[in-house]
Amino acid sequence: MEFQKYPFERLNELLEGIEANSSYEPIALTIGEPQFATPQFIKDALSNSIDTLNKYPKTSGELELKEAQLSYLEQRFDLDLALEQIIPTFGTRELLFNFPQFFLADKKSPKVAYVNPFYQIYEGAAIASSAEVVYLNLEKENGFKPQIDREVLKDVDLVILNTPSNPTASVMSLEEMTEWVKLALEYDFVLLNDECYIELYSKEPIPSILNASIAAGNSEFKNILTANSVSKRSSAPGLRSGFVAGDSAILKEYLKYRTYVGCASPVPLQYAAAAAWREQEHVQEFRELYRENLELAGEILGVDVPDATFYIWLEVDDALAKAQKLYEEYNVKVLPGEFLGRDGAGKGYWRLALVYEPEITKEALLRIRKFLKG
Repeated sequence: MEFQKYPFERLNELLEGIEANSSYEPIALTIGEPQFATPQFIKDALSNSIDTLNKYPKTSGELELKEAQLSYLEQRFDLDLALEQIIPTFGTRELLFNFPQFFLADKKSPKVAYVNPFYQIYEGAAIASSAEVVYLNLEKENGFKPQIDREVLKDVDLVILNTPSNPTASVMSLEEMTEWVKLALEYDFVLLNDECYIELYSKEPIPSILNASIAAGNSEFKNILTANSVSKRSSAPGLRSGFVAGDSAILKEYLKYRTYVGCASPVPLQYAAAAAWREQEHVQEFRELYRENLELAGEILGVDVPDATFYIWLEVDDALAKAQKLYEEYNVKVLPGEFLGRDGAGKGYWRLALVYEPEITKEALLRIRKFLKG
């Protein structure tokens, strides 16, 4: 297997040997890692459950965590799921890497389609699965939303969508997702939506792919799965708490597979995560901070405010060279979009991760505006 370098390693190579202007404090808008403190009630739940370290974690997840995640799905999306329709995961990164390997293992000539540009784990999973890849290109002309091409998709085994999108911040409507659900049923492929940014909406709440499944008349979620994470919504990426939910027949077999993978979250982390999933008010506080950051980008850079995420997908000519010059002159790091795509996808863009307090974000955006205006 030959994996591609991760985007941040490529960025380090791009900036290697460049001396940043030390008259400015360094700011990195590169990694989508929340820079806000994890709420105290989550930390308290962790410390209060520390005595459970003498327990092996269940592969299927502690009941308290599963019930908390089901409660979240009911509160947020009005979804009434059963225990067998959800599996807690060690974040979503491991899920997005190993689920395709599990699902595609017995396919004679596996074929997977996913959005492009993308979260690089999708590519890693395809490589590890020896799968043929179909790119669903996200372009300015299509509003950075994946387009349905029946001739291309009729023989795929797995489709991975990501809405709200990392890196483009685009959001598919319920109607658009419903069409994908119908296609998954018609051509019998599994449709997995990575929904890790679904709580970071700047305007209206965003529906899940499971809502779209119900809208398509598929209330049992046949062939449909969602992946979600506590990392962004609760500023708690260190908890490594996520889940996959949907088609119970698929999840039953996937749970057997996970027994061998050995990636169950430690019990204290599960109890802390349960507290995070159950409580919604702290999410609103973070949502407001990210909304403020996005609105600052709209005011300072003159871009449209995205409907979700904490990313700005900024169009920039000669993005690689200008990323180098921005770092050199203003000590701001940004991630070139082409590091997140293949076959030219993402070229001519920067991804800006607005994950700091608004004061720091404003300073970074003002430096970027000054640089781009020359």
